[in-house]
Amino acid sequence: MGQPSGPPASPPLPPPAAPPPGSCQVRCAGCHGILAVAPGMTEFICPKCQLPQMLPPELMAPPPPRRPPPQARGIDPTKIQLPCARCKAILNVPHGLARFACPQCGVDLSVDFSKLQHYLAAAASSSSSSVSAAATLPGLPHEPPEEINEVAIDVEREEDEGGTVGETFTDYRPPKLSLGDPHPDPVVETSSLSAVQPPEPTYDLKIMDELEKSNALSCLQIETIVYACQKHLHHLQNGSRAGFFIGDGAGVGKGRTIAGLIWENWQHGRHKALWVSVGSDLKFDARRDLDDVGATCIEVHALNKLPYSKLDSKAVGIKDGVVFLTYSSLIASSEKGRSRLQQLVQWCGSEFDGLLVFDECHKAKNLIPEAGGQATRTGEAVLEIQARLPEARVVYCSATGASEPRNMGYMIRLGLWGAGTCFLKFNDFLGALDKGGVGALELVAMDMKARGMYVCRTLSYKGVEFEVIEAPLEEDMMVMYKKAAEFWAELRVELLSASAFLLEEKPISSQVWRLYWASHQRFFRHMCMSAKVPAAVRLAKQALAEGKCVVIGLQSTGEARTEEAVTKYGLELDDFVSGPRELLLKLVEENYPLPPKPDTAPGEESVRELQRKRHSATPGVSFKGRVRKVAKWKPASDDESDEDSQSESDHESTESDEEFQICEICNSEEKLLLHCSCCGRLVHPTCLVPPWTDILPDDWSCYSCKEKTNEYFKERDAYVAELLKRYEAAQERKSKILDIIRSLDLPNNPLDDLIDQLGGPENVAEMTGRRGMLIRASNGKGVIYQARNTKEVAMEMVNMNEKQLFMDGKKLVAIISEAGSAGVSLQADRRAINQKRRVHITLELPWSADRAIQQFGRTHRSNQASAPQYRLLFTNLGGERRFASIVAKRLESLGALTQGDRRAGPSLSAFNYDSNFGKRALAMMYRGIMEQDPLLVVPPGCSSENPASVQEFITKAKAALISVGIVRDTILCNGKDAGKVTGRIVDSDMHDVGRFLNRLLGLPPEIQNRLFELFISILDLLVHNARSEGQFDSGIVDIRGNIIELQGSPKTVFVDNLSGASTVLFTFIVDRGITWESAKNLLDERQKDGGGCVSDGFYESRREWMGRRHFMLAFEGSAAGMFKIFRPAVGEALREMSLPELKSKYKKVSSIEKASNGWQDEYDVSSKQCMHGPKCKFGSYCTVGRRLQEVNVLGGLILPVWGAIERALSKQARQSHKRIRVVRLETTTDNQRIVGLLIPNAAVETVLQDLSWVHDIDD
Repeated sequence: MGQPSGPPASPPLPPPAAPPPGSCQVRCAGCHGILAVAPGMTEFICPKCQLPQMLPPELMAPPPPRRPPPQARGIDPTKIQLPCARCKAILNVPHGLARFACPQCGVDLSVDFSKLQHYLAAAASSSSSSVSAAATLPGLPHEPPEEINEVAIDVEREEDEGGTVGETFTDYRPPKLSLGDPHPDPVVETSSLSAVQPPEPTYDLKIMDELEKSNALSCLQIETIVYACQKHLHHLQNGSRAGFFIGDGAGVGKGRTIAGLIWENWQHGRHKALWVSVGSDLKFDARRDLDDVGATCIEVHALNKLPYSKLDSKAVGIKDGVVFLTYSSLIASSEKGRSRLQQLVQWCGSEFDGLLVFDECHKAKNLIPEAGGQATRTGEAVLEIQARLPEARVVYCSATGASEPRNMGYMIRLGLWGAGTCFLKFNDFLGALDKGGVGALELVAMDMKARGMYVCRTLSYKGVEFEVIEAPLEEDMMVMYKKAAEFWAELRVELLSASAFLLEEKPISSQVWRLYWASHQRFFRHMCMSAKVPAAVRLAKQALAEGKCVVIGLQSTGEARTEEAVTKYGLELDDFVSGPRELLLKLVEENYPLPPKPDTAPGEESVRELQRKRHSATPGVSFKGRVRKVAKWKPASDDESDEDSQSESDHESTESDEEFQICEICNSEEKLLLHCSCCGRLVHPTCLVPPWTDILPDDWSCYSCKEKTNEYFKERDAYVAELLKRYEAAQERKSKILDIIRSLDLPNNPLDDLIDQLGGPENVAEMTGRRGMLIRASNGKGVIYQARNTKEVAMEMVNMNEKQLFMDGKKLVAIISEAGSAGVSLQADRRAINQKRRVHITLELPWSADRAIQQFGRTHRSNQASAPQYRLLFTNLGGERRFASIVAKRLESLGALTQGDRRAGPSLSAFNYDSNFGKRALAMMYRGIMEQDPLLVVPPGCSSENPASVQEFITKAKAALISVGIVRDTILCNGKDAGKVTGRIVDSDMHDVGRFLNRLLGLPPEIQNRLFELFISILDLLVHNARSEGQFDSGIVDIRGNIIELQGSPKTVFVDNLSGASTVLFTFIVDRGITWESAKNLLDERQKDGGGCVSDGFYESRREWMGRRHFMLAFEGSAAGMFKIFRPAVGEALREMSLPELKSKYKKVSSIEKASNGWQDEYDVSSKQCMHGPKCKFGSYCTVGRRLQEVNVLGGLILPVWGAIERALSKQARQSHKRIRVVRLETTTDNQRIVGLLIPNAAVETVLQDLSWVHDIDD
């Protein structure tokens, strides 16, 4: 829709031959070379870059009186064809897409919907006129214009999005082992993982007889031990021993499984083992687990209690057993430089082939950091110990060990990359997964299970209740929050102003700003937490009244602020410490930029120093050719006084009576002259004006030096006075700021507040990392600081003791933090005295859903008498509530990434703010607020009919972003833009979603919520457009059909030599349609007993396509005004349709006979052709709206053939066919479940050619 362009700006190079007469010259859209296009030709391919293209519309007019030219290659009749405003290439634009980039020239384009109808009408009229002209010419056949089938567009959109979301989990039992008793609680596995069979078990357990008698391990745990031991018998191609990954969810019993592995290895003579975990407290759990499996003879040694000397020396005496250590110990070293890692390697020996267990191994993540980051020392140490013990039997153990592909970098023993694989380095593996999108990591989990190196089961969440509870800010808290946000904005301005007074050589450092923003984030997270305390106390008291017990989860304890306050004010305080206030005070006290305090009393020392400097600058020189001896001056050392130094000089100057001195005024010689201690001049006392009549002093200055010195001191005193004035002014400003902070009404430390309101430490069990706490004084006045432990309980045992008091029912409330509760079991254990139902309240939930799963795993574990109730507490600020619903969905379906299924609720990845879509949405929002681009959506609280309201919002939003430091270098404009504020957002901030969400918390609630809603609206629009384009990656999707049958024999295309697992190509025939009888029954069931809605029933499309109308069944769905859609050819539609859209496109069929005939006709026709009709340009390969489909799925091992599949798919015509899509289907005849990559029909031949060999599987 752009204007006709003029001739090219630069003259073309002379062609080797003259262009044909009547030809036109155009610039190639790809390589920008000048091409001569012959007359009458509208489509052409550039001979240089091979890009197919067509002439711009303006160069085609006027059309010759003949049939219209054929369509350009790649035109999609289901989309709108619009020319690019820059390169004029014709683009296929999906209906409803507002913004996009031209794929040829890269320019950002937007569709002006107000002009679109006029443009399409003009294009249609010109097309029809050319057709009518062509029809009048004899001998040319009449060809009607191709109609756009709106129903086909809707169906294609749904097919591009993928299939429906089915059940996520299936009940689990070991598929190939029947050893041991069933697990005490129901266990599930994702249905995608359950579609993969592990290898045949060939390993015989030595401890099996013992286990059959004791029943210490369930069939699940025995299965894990068998497969781990079986995998440990193999070696990778680089020579190191293969490892095993236990990915079971929290509470399944990983600890006892590890104990069983250690006991099995002990029976084989491997009497040394290393067990690395997250907390030293877990050593007692390790001891308990070993005792439970009968391994009472194996000792457990806590490494943090042992010296750094050799472990097997006489002094230490550890010859065998389990050395239990934490990840912190792994990177520790002594003052003499001996490291724990070196100590462990020495104890194990280079030939060590025992167990090396990395429990909770997600602690080793970030070995391969994001761009610009650094690898963690823990990750490097985990890698190093594996490299130095190549024969060790490595076990990785974590419920969230591979939540991100990047975090798998330390799992080098799985053999997913390196020698003998198709990924030489981890970065190659990482790149492939990033390109593969959401489904790729799920395939990795399935691959690992197929190769026998991975198990991943989870406790069923049946009986567990989830509730998201909004705790709106109370009125006083709202006022407090608003004042705090305003104060932080003012403090930033104050710091900037104060730094302007600093001397140039000492500007305010970037370190101070890093501290400022870190404190800013911590402060407002504290405020959010404090806002939820009243609601948490109310819920806890309600649960206790109902005969339940309570677990409250939080992330931070505020210990550092409390200890600082106690150090400052003493052990007895008037009230609990306010964490936010102490944090602010510390920030200002330690980092407020003060100019250096000047030295106000220079004294005699400074005068002498000045004289010495001048004196030392005048060494002995010759006068008139005669040598004179100048008295030597020796600078005073630290242990000599000036008097001693001067007397030595005098003594030295009188050593020779024969030495004469020359007066610098009269040039006559004399033995004793006045000697200036500043400039070194020698003069007669009588030569001076006025003459010197006093005795000769030891320390004398000539008149000129004295004048200069006095002037200097006057100037210096004035300068010092000015510096002092600045310093005192800055000190006064700092004091005023500190006074304001002390006067601010800020909340107390939430942890102390909670304990106090729930009955004090006598009633609340605290499992955190802090060492001391504040408790209410016995007389009720003030609070006292005391250590958490007592004389009877050591500090390191205090959390274990508190846990026991809770499990024994002596305390009915437990408060846990991440640091103090890792691996702790707090469920309603059948072995415990306290079997009351747990109510788990989250006061503070981490932004990482994986860490949230770890926290929830404390109260939902094996062998529990009742399932817990979860209460997710969130304020009505920013993104908190939105995040709550995401975590709840993920927990309800337990869709952790490592479980081979990302779909926790409908398209959870759409709500991952820090995704590519989130980054793009943020950049678009920033550009809109900075008025560089128009905003894609109307901001919340504004109206498109009232542009002033939008402008007002932009002004407020810009001011908000300035106050939190996202908009920098702001300038107030003059002239025609008077009053406008301009600034810039640095490139690194443009896509930093994490920084946006953190800084957002520091804004007043009203603008905070509006900004967040704007961000989410733009994100939703981008995701919607991506779905429309078929570009949205939603992970594993189900292919549903009334009949799904395997066609022919599956073809094996690859076999893994190590495990024997194979890659197999399956071909299925899928019938997606709904017969008339089934559709009628659906409607009758709906309308039974007077149910349903007046708009329920059969509908036909208002428009005809190729002489026929489309029929469908619609009835009201889950929400009022939204209708479920069923079509004869494709069954139930993915999305529901609104009533206005339904009535605009379709009309209700009153005659049941007409509906029956139309339905049956469409059902029959769709078995052979797609919705585009018999002349579809994709021919038999097009499946849009086709009832009977041939579906090809590549199942089994995928990673080894990844490259070949990528190459084959990249050659496909349809955009949705180019990306890797993971699908799941189940045959209707024998319920065989297959999960794998969907291979488009057109790509099957290419895939088979690229793979090395093919043969049919034997039946």
